[in-house]
Amino acid sequence: MDEQSRCVLRRIFQRIPSKNIEKLLKSWNCLAADQLRALDYTRPKWTIVENIISFCEDKRLNLKHITKLEMINRMENPDQGTWHTCQLVEAQDDAVCVELTQFKEQFKAHLHRVIRNISIKVKKHEDDALWIRIAWGDNFNKPNHLKPTYVVHHLHTSYVFICNLMAKHKILLYQALRVSTKYGSIKDGHLSTRSLTAMRSLLLRHYQQVFPNNHSRILGERNALPSHPCIEKEHAAHEEIRHQLACEAFGDGPTPKLENAVYRLETRYRGNTNATLSDQEDLFRGVVKFSSSSLLQSLRHCVASGMVEGPVTPLLSAITQRGRNYFVITDKGPGVPS
Repeated sequence: MDEQSRCVLRRIFQRIPSKNIEKLLKSWNCLAADQLRALDYTRPKWTIVENIISFCEDKRLNLKHITKLEMINRMENPDQGTWHTCQLVEAQDDAVCVELTQFKEQFKAHLHRVIRNISIKVKKHEDDALWIRIAWGDNFNKPNHLKPTYVVHHLHTSYVFICNLMAKHKILLYQALRVSTKYGSIKDGHLSTRSLTAMRSLLLRHYQQVFPNNHSRILGERNALPSHPCIEKEHAAHEEIRHQLACEAFGDGPTPKLENAVYRLETRYRGNTNATLSDQEDLFRGVVKFSSSSLLQSLRHCVASGMVEGPVTPLLSAITQRGRNYFVITDKGPGVPS
């Protein structure tokens, strides 16, 4: 096993708690049963890792086996790093006919044509998601396996999730995705977070949605928000409406765990009371950021409890309706950068 393989292996275990090492090694299935039994997981982590490296050398494992281990770890722990989303648009007629084998062949072939030194591994996860690991090199340098790009795509959906992509590789990856999925173009989805699970839940609608109801009603006893008896007596009707509006905007039950939403302001002063500001041609610029351990849950609670007035402003409800957490507010209304 060469030095690069050892470095990648050490990097993998740096990010894994000691209690999870045994389970990961069993999923990897590259070490012998007697080697696994010989490992003492009560010892310091660095000792365990050095023993694993020694066993890998005895088995003559190479970089291909090590990157397989890394992919297994990333698939079992998807909420690592910062993920960004992009959206495929302008689907061709045969886009719905693309199969896994065809996608893999065309994706790899395209990147190998434009980059001499590149390592690409594609694996289908049990939830039907395609996980792609790309170690980028160039015409003179070997692939850098310490900083791979990860791409997750569900075939026959228009969304792609990307982690750790450098700007110089962006156009190459986008071209490969367009060719292999039979789409005409690809655009930034303006949604980013550390939780891949939350992104997929939001965009693929894997959460309990509530649709507008002309007849106000409480959505269920199990979802009733606790409130003071006196307040409930005074505002029972309003509480039902608030609860309905909150769930229509942000869903019912567990919400996708987004951590922030960013609004960039590009507006002009409105009014005649200040001639200096009224005549100014430059835009007022600023940034407003909402942060929470679970932003959608917090916003839903604020609306349902009456902490903010309803109905929910489109600036907030657009997070779920448009599947974004980055917006630009201009004089013409909320949008996204060109």
